[in-house]
Amino acid sequence: MGNSQKKAPGHGEGGGPHSQPGTPGYKRSHGNNTANSKEVQGKSPAVNGTLPADKSQDEPQGSGPAHSGTAGASCNLDAPCGALLPPLARLKNEGNMLFKNGQFGDALEKYTQAIDRCIEAGIDSPEDLCILYSNRAACYLKDGSSADCIQDCTRALELRPFSLKPLLRRAMAYETLERYSKAYADYKTVLQIDTSVQAAHDSVHRITKMLIEQDGPDWREKLPEIPKVPLSAQQHYKDEAERAARAEQEKARKAEARFTLLKQEGNDAAKNGQFQGAVDKYSECLAIKPNECAIYTNRALCYLKLEGFAEAKQDCDSALQIEPNNKKAFYRRALAHKGLKDYLSASTDLQEVLQLDLNVQEAEQELETVTSLLRESLLAHSQG
Repeated sequence: MGNSQKKAPGHGEGGGPHSQPGTPGYKRSHGNNTANSKEVQGKSPAVNGTLPADKSQDEPQGSGPAHSGTAGASCNLDAPCGALLPPLARLKNEGNMLFKNGQFGDALEKYTQAIDRCIEAGIDSPEDLCILYSNRAACYLKDGSSADCIQDCTRALELRPFSLKPLLRRAMAYETLERYSKAYADYKTVLQIDTSVQAAHDSVHRITKMLIEQDGPDWREKLPEIPKVPLSAQQHYKDEAERAARAEQEKARKAEARFTLLKQEGNDAAKNGQFQGAVDKYSECLAIKPNECAIYTNRALCYLKLEGFAEAKQDCDSALQIEPNNKKAFYRRALAHKGLKDYLSASTDLQEVLQLDLNVQEAEQELETVTSLLRESLLAHSQG
């Protein structure tokens, strides 16, 4: 489509998605490119609010939550990764974890170390190296280093032509730099691979208007050549997506089973008076599902039994962030405040319990006790 444009070798350029080593302009440089990452940047479509969010493209490749429902939880850093040796797989996993926690600069360093060591070790795994470059490109994109992002995406595509994430990330970087023709070509290539990528549809629509304004009615004639994605590449992507979906479902199933087992073990330990053991089990539960209110209130009860009043209060705070009207959380936080000798806060929480349910006799009794302790405390303070 349109007239083919030759690409001049240079920073952030390189071959298209069909480029291979040995073609003109191919340059193999695997190190960190931070020295060249300060080029003048154009407007960022993400910052301007014009680029629709596509979370599936935000995450690094070859990664996923360690457990279903986990946000920012620790992952298995020793999990195998393709053909990478264990030390390299760990670097990649560390990068993935840092990326998910928003530490993009630190993640970039991990991916760079993995890339460099892959090259030094002579590892012949284009797929793994492609993913590492694509993941590092995601870090550059997050940090606003669009030219470096383009360069890493191009390297990734030289290793594995028509990989979707590097194409989409490169398109976003081109758009950020206002290189609209190249962004358009990459977005259109993405849509040949997967027509369901809404961000690409929206971007094509938006960029088309810009190109018409910029180049007039003959704007299509000025586009770079848009490669035709072979059916084999389209099918490969579909197969990979299906495998990834099945793997995520299996991971979620195992995580749910693990969570249920740990919760039951924690409950049994608490019933048997083994409160520290119960705390450990509940903590493992929260590593899997950090937003389970009942686990926080259960662990808070154990901390109360262990006289860990500050820890109990913190768990009740977390529970109330999830469920603002949770009676158990208010009641157990009142007991934690009592243990910390903060009788006024204990009284306030007990009154909250009774506002939610007037029939909680334990709260009535504790309120009488705490009120008495508060009076004694105020009297002692005034006399002191």
